Amino acid sequence: MTVTPEQTTWFQETFDLLVENVEQVVLGKRHVIELAFAALVSRGHLLLEDFPGTGKTSLARAMGETMQGSSSRIQFTPDLLPGDVTGITVYDQKRGEFEFHSGPIFANIVLADEINRASPKTQSALLEVMEEGQVTVDGISRRVPSPFLVVATQNPVEQAGTYRLPEAQLDRFLMKTSLGYPDHAATVRILEGSANGRREVDAVITPEAVETMSAIAQDVYLNPLVLDYIARVVEATRQAAQVRLGVSVRGALALTRAAKTWAVAHGRGYVTPDDVKALAEPVLAHRLILDAEAEFDGVTPGAVIGQVLLDVSPPTQRESA
Repeated sequence: MTVTPEQTTWFQETFDLLVENVEQVVLGKRHVIELAFAALVSRGHLLLEDFPGTGKTSLARAMGETMQGSSSRIQFTPDLLPGDVTGITVYDQKRGEFEFHSGPIFANIVLADEINRASPKTQSALLEVMEEGQVTVDGISRRVPSPFLVVATQNPVEQAGTYRLPEAQLDRFLMKTSLGYPDHAATVRILEGSANGRREVDAVITPEAVETMSAIAQDVYLNPLVLDYIARVVEATRQAAQVRLGVSVRGALALTRAAKTWAVAHGRGYVTPDDVKALAEPVLAHRLILDAEAEFDGVTPGAVIGQVLLDVSPPTQRESA
């Protein structure tokens, strides 16, 4: 099944509408907003790592407001318990039966603020729901709403009272990116609007429409040569001299899904090698584990991915649906 021109046009127009809506609040960061919505449509999750005050929380909150679904915020702290995230079962004395009280994870868009401040035990409460879209409490599995997106934030410079995210947790994030500070023009616009208080955005899409976008993205054409290119890029990360652990099969699948969404969001019903290149760093870099010597020398996962893209030749045959 292929994507029709009408579906492509509708998808691109809707995607642009979502991005432009959030851009009213998060100024000058269109590319990052596009990545965030690409993660949502691709049924993935997003990790934002950046300095305080760069708009991480504003981005997640605006994404929740732009969709007519539910959103929640979990402030991760060292004393947060798994039940505070997933919910707990309590005994109702009046009715004489146990009743499940759902936690904040049961929402379409969940902001996991400062996720690295929670203990590994609490972080592990997210493993099942981020991978399978369900929560199991007391042996009973419950589905979370669909679409479902976890937007997690962490501060890369503040290490006191934080826990490093385990590799299994990192691998469940479709993308990792950063906002960075706004440029001068955007900063001036932010300061001009600061007197009016916090800006809010209007809801412009329903959860059902997001599900339709996800279904369309799944049908985007992927030429076997592009699939071969993705596989070669992933395999090259495992063979890189500075890498102790390369990209997993989950990472390859994530890049494939994200590339399909990226292609149709930019008006094409087929994926090109340029789509793969554009998403390789945000999708793959956080999945790499560098060896100690490379870390000591200041090598970054992003630099490794950049070198892999230079070393692995993309297909030269023209792609078509």
